[in-house]
Amino acid sequence: PAICPAICPAICPADSRPTDHTSPRLAFLYPLPLQTLRYSSSSPLQASHQKMVQAWYMDSSDEDQRLPHQLTPNEPVSLEKLAAVGVLHWTIDAEDYLAGPETPAHEALDKICADRSYKNRDEITCTPEKLPNYEKMLKTFFQEHIHEDEEIRFVLDGTGYFDIRDKEDRWIRMAVSKNDLIILPAGAYHRFTLDSNDYVRAMRLFKDEPMWTPVNRPCDSNQFRLDYLKSLGNSA
Repeated sequence: PAICPAICPAICPADSRPTDHTSPRLAFLYPLPLQTLRYSSSSPLQASHQKMVQAWYMDSSDEDQRLPHQLTPNEPVSLEKLAAVGVLHWTIDAEDYLAGPETPAHEALDKICADRSYKNRDEITCTPEKLPNYEKMLKTFFQEHIHEDEEIRFVLDGTGYFDIRDKEDRWIRMAVSKNDLIILPAGAYHRFTLDSNDYVRAMRLFKDEPMWTPVNRPCDSNQFRLDYLKSLGNSA
């Protein structure tokens, strides 16, 4: 399959070097039901509803992919519907994380990494100035595909959209911004695009060696796709 080189996959800038993050090997392949968690100094992973990822069903317009593409009237997607397709979400203070290693945000992220066996991490920045052939690459990012492992992104700055198919094959758009940590399950059809701000800086997390290669649709016979459908109670 083609290499998809950005937030979802893999042009890795020279200053984006994976950092080993050892943790117990756990048998997580598909996420638990969606949860929105916020750290605090007394409890690094304290549940909170102060910030929820915003999601909605998309229209079928061929206009610029960076537009919101909401229906008229808008049809929001609840946390329960996101949970039904295996999405996980946390809120972690990115500024606190970037302030240094001895912070509650680092503790929160390290706990998630330990619980879910994420051993490696790197960072990537996508802007027209830093990504050659920017407009062309946006189209590449937007090709529908799956991965054979979870896709984990912690947004350190900027904004963008992750799209994921629901059980009826409708597109759900999720708006991600600074402080969002989002996980998409292995085998789920999805895609990524920046929005009209044309800027995002994100951390990518991995369970083992970085797996940046997408498997473009159609790939319904892929075992990870079949396992994902089974986890939803669907058949291929």
